[in-house]
Amino acid sequence: MVSGVIKVDHLLTNMAAELTTLIKARQLDNPLMIGIHTGGVWLAEHLHQQLAIESPLGTLDISFYRDDFSRAGLNPKVQPSALPCATEDRHIILVDDVIMSGRTIRAAMNELFDYGRPASITLVTLLDLNRRELPIQADVTGDTLQLADDELVKLTGPVPLALEIRKKDNL
Repeated sequence: MVSGVIKVDHLLTNMAAELTTLIKARQLDNPLMIGIHTGGVWLAEHLHQQLAIESPLGTLDISFYRDDFSRAGLNPKVQPSALPCATEDRHIILVDDVIMSGRTIRAAMNELFDYGRPASITLVTLLDLNRRELPIQADVTGDTLQLADDELVKLTGPVPLALEIRKKDNL
């Protein structure tokens, strides 16, 4: 049973405005936006369109870079990463749906560096759950959310995009 559903349109609009300001302030010329499968790609598609970024959108599947790979096993829906151009000396905007421990972002950065050394990485997440295990913080966040120990959040989509808060035993 779903405990609650949150529409994300207003969060995306606010994130796009904040990201536009940040791009200008940091003088990030022609950034490359990359979404992390799956929810981060859905969000990146929306932000990429709203910001009218010239470079094509890239996608990362970090399944082989996760540090829990040996414990959790391989994600049965592994997809290839698709970077449309070189990342060397590029300003990267990395998009994911939720930042919790920081481990997914660490895995994504490890994969990005295998393609080349970016000039910078700007992290954008829809939600921050404030449960860090690694010192990684988002530059732009749609909102923060405190979940009970028996709850989890899931981005559903791609159309419409919505956040569902569920009890862990009702997956």
